[in-house]
Amino acid sequence: MSFTIYPAIDLRDGKVVRLKEGDPIRMTTYSDDPVEMARRWLDAGACWLHVVNLDGAFGESDNANRSALEAILKLGAQVQFGGGIRSLNAVEHALDFGVSRVVLGTIAIEHPDVVADALKKFGDKKIAVGIDARDGRVHVRGWKDDSGISATDLALQMRTVGLGTVIFTDIRRDGLGSGLNIPSTRALAEVSGLAVIASGGVHTIDDVMAAREADLAGVIIGRALYEGTISQADFESLL
Repeated sequence: MSFTIYPAIDLRDGKVVRLKEGDPIRMTTYSDDPVEMARRWLDAGACWLHVVNLDGAFGESDNANRSALEAILKLGAQVQFGGGIRSLNAVEHALDFGVSRVVLGTIAIEHPDVVADALKKFGDKKIAVGIDARDGRVHVRGWKDDSGISATDLALQMRTVGLGTVIFTDIRRDGLGSGLNIPSTRALAEVSGLAVIASGGVHTIDDVMAAREADLAGVIIGRALYEGTISQADFESLL
C-alpha cells in the first residue's frame, strides 16, 4: 500500500486556521492567504492537499471558503475536500469543481444511502468517509453531536456499500500535538479492511514515521507544519 502525506488547509471565513479538539472557540489563525499556503506545500513536493470547509461543517455561510478552494484548485493540486457536503448533488458539484476526492462525514451517519449512491456513481477513488471519534464514538456536525455509533461499526457498514478509504480522526488529540492514536487507527484498518488515513495529533516526524510503519494509507498534518514542530526540511524528506 502506498503512503500519502496530506498537508491540511482548514478554512474558516477564507482564512487558514486550526482548531483544538474541533472547538471553534479554540481557534488559531495561521494565514489570510490559503493559496500562498497551498503553494508552499506543493512547492515542497506534496502531491495532495487536505482542504476542510469548517464553515460548511458548522452549517454556516461558506462563500469565502468556496472562493479559496477555487483559487487553490487553479494551482493544479490534487485536493481531498470535506466539510458540509451532505447531498449527492453537493458531491457532484465538488467533483465538477475540480476536487479529486470528496470526504463525507455527517451524511454517512444520517443518510448512508447517499454514500452508497455516490460510490456507485463516482467510484471508490473519488469518495472517502471521515470517521471522527471521541472515546471510540463517532461525532458529527462539526464534531458537536455524538452519533451513538462506534467508529468500527460505521467503518464496517461503509465497507458493505463499497467504500475503500476512511480518514480517522481522534478528536481528543486533534490540534493538540499529542501524537497520533496509532493503536486505534491501526485496529480500525485491520478490522475493517479499509485503507485508513490517520489524522489528529501529529507533532513530530516520528508521528509520521509511526503511521507509515503501521501500514496505514497516509497521514494528515496540520498544526505541526504551521508551528514548525515538523520543519520544512523534515517535511520535504518525508515526501
